[in-house]
Amino acid sequence: MNYRITYFQDLELIEYKKAWDYQEELFNENLEKKTKNLKLPSEDKIQIKNFLLFCEHPHVFTLGKSGLEANLLIKKENLISKGVSFFKTNRGGDITYHGPGQIVAYPIIDLENFSLTLRKYIFGLEEAIIKTLDDYDISASRFKGATGVWLDATIPHKARKICAIGVRSSRWITMHGFAFNVNTDLNYYNYINPCGFTDKAVTSMEKELGAKQNLNEVKQKLKSKLVDQFGMKFIQA
Repeated sequence: MNYRITYFQDLELIEYKKAWDYQEELFNENLEKKTKNLKLPSEDKIQIKNFLLFCEHPHVFTLGKSGLEANLLIKKENLISKGVSFFKTNRGGDITYHGPGQIVAYPIIDLENFSLTLRKYIFGLEEAIIKTLDDYDISASRFKGATGVWLDATIPHKARKICAIGVRSSRWITMHGFAFNVNTDLNYYNYINPCGFTDKAVTSMEKELGAKQNLNEVKQKLKSKLVDQFGMKFIQA
């Protein structure tokens, strides 16, 4: 039995709430199986299915469970006129933006299937993004004391974030994930303090390279890097 088989699905452009509900459904099914397994002998344990969802969202701001609503810099009643939704979520992290041209990834996996701690899992997600960017000659790294992937992380006045990470986990089952700016409209970040930072910029592959990128090509490279990091064996869902 291969516990690293991961069912992949590209949901393409999908409303945030619809994708969140779908995640919750998969997450809760896995959590229920995991809870049942605690009382079963090893030979009777139910296999937990791993999933990886890719998607894009219409313009939306999401706030993590420990985030501050004050980091939303626009009045909620003005969001509709900007065509932006807002959701408080049950992931970690503060406020972030999702929109077209961004690769949003939601792994719903059992970390025990991959022999991972939560810290190593997040490190692996960051590494997959860093290696993907390296294929485009963009040098990226981590920012001390913060999750996500950054450019010029060691230069305070130049540090800028290209990928935000916020996850939830229970009994080693994960949900939520990361938002990777490829062709993202960065103007929407002017309405928030991204991830709670008031003095750090946000960037995208398009901005760094000076041209729109082939989103499907980036997705394929990213999937390959996730395989390298976690040993996932993808099956189309």
